[in-house]
Amino acid sequence: MISGSQLVAFFAASIAIIMVPGPSVLFTLARGVAWGRAVAVLTVLGNSFGTLVLSIIVAIGLGPLLAHSKAFAVVLQLAGGCYLLWLGLDALRHRHEHAQAMTKREGERPRNLRVVRQGFTVGILNPKSLVFFAAVFPHFVDRTKGNVTVQLLILGCIFSVMAFLSDSTWGLIAGTAREWLSGSAHRLVVLRTIGACVMMGLGVLIIVSAITS
Repeated sequence: MISGSQLVAFFAASIAIIMVPGPSVLFTLARGVAWGRAVAVLTVLGNSFGTLVLSIIVAIGLGPLLAHSKAFAVVLQLAGGCYLLWLGLDALRHRHEHAQAMTKREGERPRNLRVVRQGFTVGILNPKSLVFFAAVFPHFVDRTKGNVTVQLLILGCIFSVMAFLSDSTWGLIAGTAREWLSGSAHRLVVLRTIGACVMMGLGVLIIVSAITS
């Protein structure tokens, strides 16, 4: 189906794109610093599911549409930027009560399903992954070796697993730093503010990039 040389080249390209900090990595870092390791890993889990769904959508025909419709790509980027901006504003608005809750009862953190859902939304609206899937995946497909859609699906699954492992590592590092500082509500307010600003700044950058592209 997919040759060994193609897989090696795909691994190399995937590592390159995953290692460049993008919306998913920065979002995971912000959540890890704000809420800890468990929330960071759950965020990555949801993000990976979103990435997988995005790869499936590209595999069944969205790639050509995105390649030929700049307006559609811009709308998708704007949606992702606005969502990150909203999450940042929400975190900033509730930073004090969140900090107090985390110093008293760990159970006050966001519910697992909500964390996964938010990570999923960021993942499926990640413009970096979108561009990578639509523009790069086709180069690793051999039309003479089986169904093209199946090959794209396999590549999407591989990429999602690699992204989960890489982003989880970043999340654990950020979560560990948060645990070390969790003895002070004031420090958590500062960390929550930093995380909120990162998300808002990232959202603004994506929106500006979409508008000026």
